[in-house]
Amino acid sequence: MTASPRGPKNPRSPRDPAFWTPARIGIAAVAALTLVFIFENSRRTRIRLLVPEVTMPLWLALLGTGLIGVLCGMYFVRRR
Repeated sequence: MTASPRGPKNPRSPRDPAFWTPARIGIAAVAALTLVFIFENSRRTRIRLLVPEVTMPLWLALLGTGLIGVLCGMYFVRRR
């Protein structure tokens, strides 16, 4: 007899209280804060990229610089 994949050891429904582990609650909180950040910083801003000047939403510019930072960090951690 095999165990059901939807048994108490494998909660798949967000309605199941066992589904909400501390890690999932933390990720849900970070996702909610990210959405608030995006909606609060939706105005367009001018950014100079060496020579050209571009206009883009502020959240997109901050996301781009954050991703560049993450990629640089991953590169240096991997080189160790």
